[in-house]
Amino acid sequence: MENINTVVFDFGGVLIDWSPKYVYQHLFEDEAEMEWFLSHICTNDWNLEQDRGRSFAEGIAVLSQSFPEHASNIEVFHSRWEQMMKGEISGTVAILKQLRKKYNLYGLTNWSAETFPIALEKFDFLQLFDGIVVSGTEKMIKPDKEFFQLLLDRYTLNAENCVFIDDNKTNIDSAAELGFHVIHFKNPDQLASELNAMGVLTGNNKT
Repeated sequence: MENINTVVFDFGGVLIDWSPKYVYQHLFEDEAEMEWFLSHICTNDWNLEQDRGRSFAEGIAVLSQSFPEHASNIEVFHSRWEQMMKGEISGTVAILKQLRKKYNLYGLTNWSAETFPIALEKFDFLQLFDGIVVSGTEKMIKPDKEFFQLLLDRYTLNAENCVFIDDNKTNIDSAAELGFHVIHFKNPDQLASELNAMGVLTGNNKT
């Protein structure tokens, strides 16, 4: 795969350990109640609309109107959002720094435009990227192919020259259909193994 000169990273779950459970586990005495709340009220689909560009104020208002008895816990999703970031996934960050020496690096993330600046200030390694495309700013999300195409067009990239790394299989499948080389992220060791198999960590293809 000597044509690879660019690596594109997802952030949450790949480089940054983020989960609402880090906050809500302290608000519910029973883990089953927490799991019910996150699977029926503050769901992934609901949060994805903030990633798509909806404001947290609107998202919380809509949800609180439907579930007024849970209004205080719904509001916490925004007011304590920063505490949902446990920290960097150090093994992946180490790989990122190694790749920086040899490859162009870009980020393609489903993330609210309101909260991404918090991550940008908190994690210095985000400065290593040549460019970052944030869904909440663009008002489009993965796995929509238009979002991937925006990245390619904005930075004059060719999918066949890029490796795309994401922990979401649906996003991986969408990228593969556009011609990206893809890695479905599970953990840093697995990532390093697959990059080595591609010849990426040992390559020297930055242009």
